[in-house]
Amino acid sequence: MSDTLAQPQAADDTMRARLLDLLTRHKARFRLIEHAPEGRTDVVSAMRGHRTEQAAKCIVVRVKATKKHSRYVLAVVPGDRRVDLGRIQELWAARNVSFADRATAERLSGCVSGSIVPFSFDPALELVVDPALLEHEEIFFNAADLALSVALDVHDYVRIAEPRTETIGERAEAAPA
Repeated sequence: MSDTLAQPQAADDTMRARLLDLLTRHKARFRLIEHAPEGRTDVVSAMRGHRTEQAAKCIVVRVKATKKHSRYVLAVVPGDRRVDLGRIQELWAARNVSFADRATAERLSGCVSGSIVPFSFDPALELVVDPALLEHEEIFFNAADLALSVALDVHDYVRIAEPRTETIGERAEAAPA
């Protein structure tokens, strides 16, 4: 995705336009789904009419490598799973791993919380996707907008995003986050 990397825009409409431009330029097979504003994975999946495991749940994670150095990872897991922080800590040989604070997540992703897209437009945000999400023909996610979603062909997603794939999701014992 090197042709799309630049500083993220804070405005949701700018990120939405950027996402749709990316998908259109790369001739992705996708469709847009309008719905009531919603960012909770289980609720919006029902509104969009698909199984929760087809939803791309996108979480920004802070990976602390040393006392003074941290990096950020955009962890994308199926909607019926949660991010396994222990697994991310293991994969990055990190001292500590935690969810990024809301302001940092929104700055790095260019999206408001609940509408983060499964693409990284910032070189400081490394994309990693759980392979269980890629087992479906289509994936679904909010399009940097709580009232608009994308249904995207999974092969086109992999081709365009070029994500690192690692098993980073675990079955949620309780309600989805």
